[in-house]
Amino acid sequence: MLDRLVQIDADYRALEESLASQEVLSDQAKLRDASRRYKQQTPLVSCIREYLDTQGNTEAARELLADADGADREQLQAEIDVGVMKLSELEERLKVLLLPSDPNDGKNIIIEIRGAEGGEEANLFAGDLFEMYTAYAARQGWAWEVLSRDNSPMGGINQITVSAKGDTVWTRMRFEAGPHRVQRVPVTEAQGRIHTSSATVMVLPEAEEVDVEIDEKDLHIDVYRASGPGGQGVNTTDSAVRITHKPSGLVVAMQDERSQLQNRLRAMTVLRSRLLKLRDDEQAEKMSAQRKAQVGKGGRGEKIRTYNFKENRITDHRIGFTLYQLQEVLIGNLDPVIDALTAQFEIEQLAGASVEVH
Repeated sequence: MLDRLVQIDADYRALEESLASQEVLSDQAKLRDASRRYKQQTPLVSCIREYLDTQGNTEAARELLADADGADREQLQAEIDVGVMKLSELEERLKVLLLPSDPNDGKNIIIEIRGAEGGEEANLFAGDLFEMYTAYAARQGWAWEVLSRDNSPMGGINQITVSAKGDTVWTRMRFEAGPHRVQRVPVTEAQGRIHTSSATVMVLPEAEEVDVEIDEKDLHIDVYRASGPGGQGVNTTDSAVRITHKPSGLVVAMQDERSQLQNRLRAMTVLRSRLLKLRDDEQAEKMSAQRKAQVGKGGRGEKIRTYNFKENRITDHRIGFTLYQLQEVLIGNLDPVIDALTAQFEIEQLAGASVEVH
């Protein structure tokens, strides 16, 4: 195992050197891939180096202990005891860091939120989820851009598509995908009764052109005049774009930008991301019997989380996690929920993997 750790460190150094090579610097795709792998490997390599240094210092102290006496012996023994304890802690960290990495780690994401069951209350809840994620993105320092938005009559959201950019967006947001359920008295309810409604969240790793190749012959592109409110010029030209991918039947429409070109670029970004997810889902379906890398055992249709306003409670049903700080979560303090999901994810990965460090 030590040989493996040393080799990982050597590979990391080679990767570091490649980032300064002309071959990589002159190729944006290679530079992007190398930079991503470098960022992904840095926490592991830092832990490996700390582990190897601690192990070396502890072994050196053991060698000196044989010839030491008195106060020197006590000091060396104390150093050994601290070293052994630290090595144990670092081994546990390495077990997690050595688990197979998610191929989407480090990628930007596309988030799609829709009102689902519950009429206008579902749309209002979709708006609440959007505001929650917007606040969380600000806390994380991510770049956050609305690509398209379809508002409902009472100020909620029928559907919204957002681009989120940052090193940790996929790692932190991947478990948010699924149906979210809300239990509260809607503003549309005159009798004060609690209703149950839901909104759906989709989290897609943003696909690059190298991830998904799209043949222009497979696309049917419509251009039309944008509808709804917009800035000057938005509704007076054929700037809206609808792209249909004929082999898959996927349809993406964009109209929020004034430029037809901008709307087309945005639509293609979303289309590539949906196609990447479709491909990944098909591969995962074929390997369903072997799949370990998911939190919870529920099917796609179950509610992953409940937001109960009366009890100020949020419950994630996949891991049985409950927190009575709903209002804090809604203003963007999502870390306790995401940390719990991540911890369970790592436990399940470790249970299915044989990772030893010695």
